[in-house]
Amino acid sequence: MNQKIKVGLFGFGKTGRAVAAVLAQSNDVSLEWVVRNSHQMEHRSATEFLGINADAPAEIHSKEEFASERLLFNHPVDVIIDFSAQTGIYHYAQDAIATNTAIVSAISHYDEEHLDYVKKVAQKTALLWSPNITVGVNFLIIASKVLKQIAPYTDIEIIEEHFKLKPELSGTAKKIATALDIPHDDIKMIRAGGIIGRHEALFGFPFQTVRISHESISREAFGNGALFAAKHIHQLPIGFYTMEDLLKPFFTLS
Repeated sequence: MNQKIKVGLFGFGKTGRAVAAVLAQSNDVSLEWVVRNSHQMEHRSATEFLGINADAPAEIHSKEEFASERLLFNHPVDVIIDFSAQTGIYHYAQDAIATNTAIVSAISHYDEEHLDYVKKVAQKTALLWSPNITVGVNFLIIASKVLKQIAPYTDIEIIEEHFKLKPELSGTAKKIATALDIPHDDIKMIRAGGIIGRHEALFGFPFQTVRISHESISREAFGNGALFAAKHIHQLPIGFYTMEDLLKPFFTLS
């Protein structure tokens, strides 16, 4: 029986809690601890709070306590999964390097200054960054790039749909557009009701249409992606990785 991969989670907001639920119930990883901004629920079990029957310790710590107790030395893990904020990496990066702990960052956006720091950290430990860590979205991007290579003459449209109150253009849509060399201004936006998130790459051929789409049904989709990333990143050498790096080998058909 393979030993479970030990993971620690940064961030316990709505998405972080959904991710924690997926990790805690996985047979492949053990959620050792969770770090959040607040002192509330400190030293409680995240699984108990979420109402999940799981063996994972998942002890909750505050960010301040994490720094003072040097959690990575006292409670080492194989992988840190970060769903906090773009400054979160500053709280654990040096200890992660010192303990040879891999990092999976699911932060949706890094300013240039913070991204430079992320890439410096990746020179000393294995680090994966994905603004949208769902397996489906990253599959969509690779499959779309493959189709564009096959048929570069097609008309390509990028459509993104989100809940009515989301004001800004989707970062995931921008990533898809960049991968396909489509100007961000050409992305079609739809805002309606409580749509969690849907992205589509539409390829208009002369006599047929191909649509590659992905729809998030719940935030647990991010947990599935983080789990996939954690299972692969801890086996890789030092360096900077994306979900595309992990998924590309699966595009080789036997």
